Amino acid sequence: MKITNHTKKLTTITTVGLVSKPNDGTLCGYVHEIETALNKHGVTLLIEKKSAQLLGCGEGISFEHMCKASDFLISLGGDGTLISLCRKSFKYHKPVLGIHAGQLGFLTDIQTDEISDFIEELFVGNYRIDTRMMLEVSLHVNGKVEKVVAFNDIVLSRSKISHMSTIKAYVDGQLFNSYYGDGLIVSTPTGSTAYNLSAGGPVVYPLTEALIITPICPHSLSQRPLVLPVDFEIAFESDGDTVIVVDGQDTYTMNEIERVSVRIAKQGAELIHSLDRDYFEILKKKLHWGHL
Repeated sequence: MKITNHTKKLTTITTVGLVSKPNDGTLCGYVHEIETALNKHGVTLLIEKKSAQLLGCGEGISFEHMCKASDFLISLGGDGTLISLCRKSFKYHKPVLGIHAGQLGFLTDIQTDEISDFIEELFVGNYRIDTRMMLEVSLHVNGKVEKVVAFNDIVLSRSKISHMSTIKAYVDGQLFNSYYGDGLIVSTPTGSTAYNLSAGGPVVYPLTEALIITPICPHSLSQRPLVLPVDFEIAFESDGDTVIVVDGQDTYTMNEIERVSVRIAKQGAELIHSLDRDYFEILKKKLHWGHL
């Protein structure tokens, strides 16, 4: 069964934007290799300002200008760098290529020693673009709504080690459960191999259309992970001892928020991958499956 197709391609490649791993000034050589490989095809590389200054690659340009001018974006770093780039560039609708210069690397499948070869493959169409679901998170405060997006997950967690959180969960406006424990994770299929996996949630193929709800150390053995269709909107209410963490990058406190609602975003994140990428091989390698 094929649940992705490889027909979607970039219509033009004239300009590419790049963001590198924060606080790591050792990646300059890879940036030069990327730029050299792109220049062979008459393509301009734009480097985001903070990355350029960190790497000593000139002044760089603003993130907004880079996104608007680029045909696709490159994340040079680990999964965290790629997730941050997908979230920040969400409104610009640009595909993202992840080059692995980090730790675990579930998402960034192009290795640094494959940079030049893969860029050549790009220009002959030997790649695919996968669309990954993202979450639209609505924070309700005093009749106003602040919306943010999440790539992997939203976590509702106790703010103090000495307290537990009580979280009321609603599906399409109806209360369906109350969770008492360390917290709760709402994950995308892509995020199923992140915090969700550590908390005992299921591994879900990343192109599946589903929402995953996983309790964190619940105070009842009857509480179990739940997988829902993407049509539902899920909402949560809790007390002031609960914090909301979006993709491990942004934090909010529930004493300032009346309600949090989560649904699938209307668009997803587009990731550029090698045709050789095999998700099950990645699972076997990263999780050491199949070893006796």
